[in-house]
Amino acid sequence: MSATTPAMSPVEETRAAEGIPPVVLVCDLDGTLIRSDMLDETFWAALSVDWRSFFGAIGALARGRAALKAYLAGRVDIDPATLPYVEPVLERLRAHRAAGGRTALVTAADAQVAQAIADHLGLFDEVHGSDGTNNLKGPAKAAFLAEHFGAGAYDYIGDAPADLPVWAGAREAVTVGADPGLRARVVTQGGPVRHIDQPQPGARLALKAMRPHQWLKNVLIFLPLLASHALSLTTLTQTLLAFACFSLTASGVYVLNDLLDLSADRAHPRKRRRPFASGDLPLRRGMALMPALFGAALLIALLLGPLFLAVMLVYFVTTMAYSMWLKRRAVIDICVLAGLYTLRIVAGGAAADIPLSVWLLAFSTFFFFSLAAVKRQAELRDTLMAGGEKAAGRGYEVGDLEIVTMMALASGYVAVLVMTLYVNAPNVTALYTAPQALWGICAVLLYWISRMVMLTHRGRMHDDPVVFAATDRVSQVSFLACLAFFIAGAQL
Repeated sequence: MSATTPAMSPVEETRAAEGIPPVVLVCDLDGTLIRSDMLDETFWAALSVDWRSFFGAIGALARGRAALKAYLAGRVDIDPATLPYVEPVLERLRAHRAAGGRTALVTAADAQVAQAIADHLGLFDEVHGSDGTNNLKGPAKAAFLAEHFGAGAYDYIGDAPADLPVWAGAREAVTVGADPGLRARVVTQGGPVRHIDQPQPGARLALKAMRPHQWLKNVLIFLPLLASHALSLTTLTQTLLAFACFSLTASGVYVLNDLLDLSADRAHPRKRRRPFASGDLPLRRGMALMPALFGAALLIALLLGPLFLAVMLVYFVTTMAYSMWLKRRAVIDICVLAGLYTLRIVAGGAAADIPLSVWLLAFSTFFFFSLAAVKRQAELRDTLMAGGEKAAGRGYEVGDLEIVTMMALASGYVAVLVMTLYVNAPNVTALYTAPQALWGICAVLLYWISRMVMLTHRGRMHDDPVVFAATDRVSQVSFLACLAFFIAGAQL
């Protein structure tokens, strides 16, 4: 029988009518009670706290999977309140207890982690998990349940092929999110079977995790090409390849960031809906997606020559350092973000073999420092409105909001000042026939930066100001105005 509701089966209804307590309802944890895997959760949580945990995990794994789980569980404190629970499973557990039945959480996850989750939910009479030596999974779990409860004296809710031996000894089998092949295998074991449907992760979610809308930032790679007026088929092709390389690298880094920021994202009002934080996309999909993206980016970088490859590797190493450590260091994180934006411009020059202007580098440094400060300003504003005292996963307190706001304004205004000095530089007339038209860009930037900081102060800014600017009508008009002034100055 197949159903998606947790109502009692006919056998349970009969037993209840006769005054016989229902059999024990045993529930698995990973992929069943939660839409995630606690081994993966604790691994990335430990890595986000201390990158050296990776080597400790390798050492623990040499002693077995149970030892690895115990090592990781001892390194971190997972907040059970933010985990992505499967609501139909929770409802079935509640219904079973309401009918007078007993429930048990029996999982291959470490017992310490399982107990913390059970304490939070308050739905289990017993909790059993791996103990650092024995991995309570598959046949080991089936043997434990048969000895502890008796064969056929429990119902079991699971999700994976590893649960087949457990379902074989259960009175009733309940699958969660199982594919048709697994469902058929469970049915052939005999006995009543029920299925709880769950949406299956597809390519759309993987693409969402890659955040293709963020590729907009890599348009900066075209800036040296435009600023030098060196447009040709060769330079355009090289720059397009550089754009693709940085987009793939950036997507890989975003996946890495999401895996490292699971707890912080789940505590955020908007970020908690991201594919990994919400549980819609398994963490192991991200662990497979990352090397694929980085590998493809490396192949493209090799085609563009050693200089571009060096710049791309600097970008990769810096982003890794940012993800693992620097993003939690106040002020340094803003400097690094600004540097990563500027590196895109450097990469564009390296790809097309175009020398970069000091003016362009100075402007981009101050301008992107301003945008990075706006990003932190928005996070602090959200924290303040939520009643928090410290931005999750960052090195800032809400009391720093005014200082970060001043940093955003001051750096933005210095960027405009650099632009005005550039307009009056002697060598500008060699590139522009009407350089006075560029003053219009200065005026538009002065307005746009002031407005961005003002909107952030009012709590109306997106998590990423670049994404906000791409969808904001006023920002779009401001960009077109700057483009019009540029064309007027160059008289293209």
